[in-house]
Amino acid sequence: MIGYLNGKVKFLGDDGCIIEVGGVGYKVIVDALTRQDLTIGAAAELFIYTAVREDAITLYGMTNREAFELFELLLTVSGIGAKGALAIVSKISATDFARAVAAQDMTTLTRLPGVGKKSAERILLELKHKVRDKGQGTRDMVSSAAANEAAEALEALGYTADEISAAFKSAPPEATTEQLIRFALKFQGR
Repeated sequence: MIGYLNGKVKFLGDDGCIIEVGGVGYKVIVDALTRQDLTIGAAAELFIYTAVREDAITLYGMTNREAFELFELLLTVSGIGAKGALAIVSKISATDFARAVAAQDMTTLTRLPGVGKKSAERILLELKHKVRDKGQGTRDMVSSAAANEAAEALEALGYTADEISAAFKSAPPEATTEQLIRFALKFQGR
């Protein structure tokens, strides 16, 4: 799977680009903000999601790591595919999305392209434990996979959301699942 590209922009279209890396051109579908950041002939670094289907392999890319993490998180929601997730990421920042989910704000979510009432309800239900609100003092952004796994393990051990949040605030930002669990156990003195 392709997860990252670093090359030169050879072509820009309405919804995508071609990035040349080592003499090979990769067609990448990008969100609106990434499209604005790219310039023909300029260097570009993109985080890549590779969607493999029976009839196609499609690359989706973003320059912003937080938007990319939100994109990947949205793909875990049943009924939201790559195109829908890309449309959502193009219209809302990861911070605003996290706040909307933490506040269970249906109005904000239903204003997003392709998100009706049922989709918004699914997003709120399926992501309420995977998204952290910056304003509530937990993780700064959409939680990483490591933080999600660590939080689930700690909840199974009887930790409350507040205890987990307090421990994660002091943890190194790039910690692995195991490191986060060890850190939380030491932090809480258990």
